[in-house]
Amino acid sequence: MKEKFNFSLLKHLIMKFLFLAVFSVVLFSCGNTFYVVRHAEKVKMPAGAMEANDPPLSDSGNLRAITLKDELKGKNIRYIFSTGYKRTIATAKPLDEYLLNVQTQIYNPKKDSMDAFYQKMKAIKKGNVLIIGHSNTVDDIANALAGKTVVDGDLKETDYDNIFIIKRKGKKMNFKGITYGAPTE
Repeated sequence: MKEKFNFSLLKHLIMKFLFLAVFSVVLFSCGNTFYVVRHAEKVKMPAGAMEANDPPLSDSGNLRAITLKDELKGKNIRYIFSTGYKRTIATAKPLDEYLLNVQTQIYNPKKDSMDAFYQKMKAIKKGNVLIIGHSNTVDDIANALAGKTVVDGDLKETDYDNIFIIKRKGKKMNFKGITYGAPTE
């Protein structure tokens, strides 16, 4: 006796497989990544100089900004946030110009403005984000986004080579710290 092939069962199994595949893609693609960096190296200004509070990038800082662009250009960056200082804007500039469809947005780094900024960051659910801050703010930003202390304190004045990566997967935040470009102290 010849057995008939059960096409109905095969169709059911294929449909179940396709449903699970689509569900997995949707489930695991719900997330984005925040890259938090300090501005690149700045020109050392004499204490009383007009630009002492807002110095531009040094030559090595300009090189680091280009290196940051090279590090992040394939990372689906859809938002760039920078404070309004020359050194942070200049750090963002190479990536901003490379991406074309992304414009750097300015945020206020003062303590009384940061809670609103954190809420704005947490509301971004699609597309990756670059945030450029200062030695005394990147730890607060990384910790607020991660929901726990992942960076113990302010960065040293000579520390410019860190990228703090906070990856959102659903409601979970994963942290990783890496360095890029020429090593600093």
